Amino acid sequence: MDPYELIVIGAGPAGITAAVYAARKKMGLLVISTDVGGQAAWSGDVENYTGYQFITGPDLAAKFEEHMKKYDIRMKEGEAVVGLKKDGGIVNVRTAKGEYAARTVIVASGKRSRELGVPGEKEFKNKGLTYCATCDGPIFSGKDVAVIGGGNSALDAAIQMANIANKVYIINNTPELGGEEIVRGKLENNPKVEILNNNRVTQILGDGTVSGIKVSAGERERTIPVKGIFVEIGLLPNSDFAKELERNELGEIKVNCRNETNVPGIFAAGDVTDVPEKQIIIAAGEGAKACLSAFKYLSQH
Repeated sequence: MDPYELIVIGAGPAGITAAVYAARKKMGLLVISTDVGGQAAWSGDVENYTGYQFITGPDLAAKFEEHMKKYDIRMKEGEAVVGLKKDGGIVNVRTAKGEYAARTVIVASGKRSRELGVPGEKEFKNKGLTYCATCDGPIFSGKDVAVIGGGNSALDAAIQMANIANKVYIINNTPELGGEEIVRGKLENNPKVEILNNNRVTQILGDGTVSGIKVSAGERERTIPVKGIFVEIGLLPNSDFAKELERNELGEIKVNCRNETNVPGIFAAGDVTDVPEKQIIIAAGEGAKACLSAFKYLSQH
């Protein structure tokens, strides 16, 4: 089979936007992704995406997918990329299920949740411990839960759970919460929310399913009975397969203003890159830029 003109790795806001732009330019295109929607599908309320004064993350992700499906785009969903290598003028993309070749590639594989790394985390994963309040929050309706973290993603999860759960503990290991001031205000004034700053998680407790969480503040340790735990302590870039690409100390792929990587013909966009500010609207814009750069590269080579 002849190489594709473009392979897009990932189908979050950056990957879907790149794919739509490529389809409109009639490029020979393949999209490879483990899922559709990416981190947008995990988000709660989205109030800063232009054109929507309010929309939920899953609804926005569904809009992205609906837009992409208007075009005849070939897609390999449920495949994780494990290798990426350029040989001559062709880029080879390897997954656990097959190998694909293209003249250009856009890496838009996004990020994944960072783990706590404490006893009990692996044992109770998906047994009361989760990394997505949007996905799993309704399971814990009327129960006491804990949200781990102090940034925007943690605050978003806590706001979602305050509408569902009986009580929400926010366990934050810094002196005060981060995130946007307007979001912090919603939580600090909510009687269902208890904020525990300068606390770190030491163990997840349970018997079959989660029953509590052990936290410490200095020499003081306490156990908080909860039925659900949402880990929101940051994200790691899905860039392990891109060993030929230059990455920063965080593992993010380095790109220039044209979304070019250090390997000609390979571009990157969205949260997997070192572009500052990880936002849905920024990822979508970067996906558009990456496609335009790939199209220009093909016209010149």
